[in-house]
Amino acid sequence: MSSEVLQNLFWSRAQGSDFALLEGNRGLYDGKDVQGTCSSAELAKTLKCPVIVVADCTKVTRTMAAIILGLTVFDPLVDIRGVILNRTAGCRHQNILRQSIEKYTNVQVLGILPKLQENPIPERHMGLISDAEFDQDPFSDLAAFMRTHADIDACLSIARSAPAVSGNLSSLYPPELPGERVRIGVARDAALWFYYQENFDALRSAGAEIVEFSLLEDHCLPDVDAVYMGGGFPETLAQGLTQNTSMRQSVRDVVLEGMPVYAECGGLMYLSQKLQYEGASYPMAGVFPLTTKVFKKPQGHGYMSSVVASANPFYALNTTLTGHEFHYSRCIDVEEMASFVFEVEMGQGITKGYDGVLFRNCLAGYTHMHALGNPLWAQNFVSSARIFKNHRKAGTSCPDIRLQEST
Repeated sequence: MSSEVLQNLFWSRAQGSDFALLEGNRGLYDGKDVQGTCSSAELAKTLKCPVIVVADCTKVTRTMAAIILGLTVFDPLVDIRGVILNRTAGCRHQNILRQSIEKYTNVQVLGILPKLQENPIPERHMGLISDAEFDQDPFSDLAAFMRTHADIDACLSIARSAPAVSGNLSSLYPPELPGERVRIGVARDAALWFYYQENFDALRSAGAEIVEFSLLEDHCLPDVDAVYMGGGFPETLAQGLTQNTSMRQSVRDVVLEGMPVYAECGGLMYLSQKLQYEGASYPMAGVFPLTTKVFKKPQGHGYMSSVVASANPFYALNTTLTGHEFHYSRCIDVEEMASFVFEVEMGQGITKGYDGVLFRNCLAGYTHMHALGNPLWAQNFVSSARIFKNHRKAGTSCPDIRLQEST
């Protein structure tokens, strides 16, 4: 999204809070090109945020001072205020680290964290375990650990030094379309839960009511006019998804009826014929004649940019779709698909150079899309849902909804 939209979003979300905390992605200066576009450093400059570096100090002593010094001089406009030393060993290791950084840099050491014997938040492919799968909250122990080993007051003081913010969330989203409001069902449970809050806000602003349901627990879809399926971990809960045969049938039925369905990554896996994971094969909803297989290493990871090459209900022809992908699964029988909706210019997608499969009014792919970077998506989604709703009320068959090139 543009810098102006990003600033407005951040400032609007930050209002009413004591401070805002942004977690950096990868290294401070790592972006999608040699200029560091979309890096944490560029984000910090755009939003005027002071920076606290968290440094992995495994088997490093004096070299860490050189690393911190390099970060500070690489771009003087990045406001680096402190460093928290992570994964440190004994007292000798910690003392050399602190003394070296204090001697050779002007960066304040805000914390020295000893290496934990066990990670209080277990990890698996794609990151941390979902909070939906925890029996108890692990953060109280982590909070106590941070209070013991880091100068929280100093961190808060740095946060308070950031400039004041002002923004207006209402200006971020398109106005509500004239006409009857629609109900959009959102699959949200332990299997699918990767969503941007702004996508929900954009749909509501365009004229939708969000109705959450579970692919695991509910027997059929609620009374809705369209469905949105995000990403998640369908592979780790594949048995439960397979056993819920009535929900799988319900999803197939509404797709055949012409209901608009928009699916990203995990949603694509659920709508496929089969899901293969750890040597087992699980029947899925069977909307698309695809088999998705989960591998040990990522099959796609990073920013995506595509051109909309085929007419569909959600994007006008020849527009540019921006997003990102992060998936360990891959479609292993793409020859079953005659055509794809998106021609991928950057990224992997379903197969090299292509993403997005379409059946009736159901579109699914590996691209995770943010509504503020693709501002017409929400209005097109609501418009398609309204077309389906009107046909259902009239007792007529809903046609395939195909947007043409925008003018």
